[in-house]
Amino acid sequence: MSEPIVFLPGMMCDARLFGPQLAAMSSTHAVMVAPITQGERVEDIAGALLDLLPRRFALAGLSMGGIVAMELMRRAPERITRLCLLDTNPLAETPQVAAMREPQIVAAKTGRLLEVMRDEMKPNYLAPGPARQDVLDLVMEMARTLGPDVFIRQSRALQRRRDQQGTLRRVNVPTMVICGEHDALCPVRRHTFMAELIVNARLHVLENAGHLPTLETPDEVIDLLYDWMNMPTAA
Repeated sequence: MSEPIVFLPGMMCDARLFGPQLAAMSSTHAVMVAPITQGERVEDIAGALLDLLPRRFALAGLSMGGIVAMELMRRAPERITRLCLLDTNPLAETPQVAAMREPQIVAAKTGRLLEVMRDEMKPNYLAPGPARQDVLDLVMEMARTLGPDVFIRQSRALQRRRDQQGTLRRVNVPTMVICGEHDALCPVRRHTFMAELIVNARLHVLENAGHLPTLETPDEVIDLLYDWMNMPTAA
């Protein structure tokens, strides 16, 4: 059996973000979802995860989960056998975006978390189509489950995150970069840039997906993840 797969969900998401992939791949692989809900710095989140995760594992992270995945790769590259980055961002937070998070944090503290989430996860972050509303409803339900304290911690961690371009240049494991064509939050050009930083990375753009392809085009993502797990390792 190949190495276990660890999935890291995005901000205000839980295992349901990878529900279709877990259901499909659990018959052939050991799979787990690790929470990124503790700690106000990406470094703290990654450090705590390293105590919980298998000795060696394949790592797939979406959005904020991808940001934490890059920090895990920076801190413990010897433990990660392959890397998959989905709809994420290797750059540090800009001062403008960091400042925009402050009123969101205030709103979350005063009972308006779901209002913030409706504003933040605008439908145009997702691809058009009949499944869009169901995906948005699930995003809202995950946010409701996790609550305002997690939102505040994750917002602080994103504000303080480091630039990971140097980390990506040093990646030497089989790597796949996946992006939805309609992702306005982490656009295609950023993923092209990431793939160019990583030696022999494979880039896949999903034309019918936006920021959450694991839910928008689940079968395509499953196929890509199987391809990723079959990518040959360096001799």
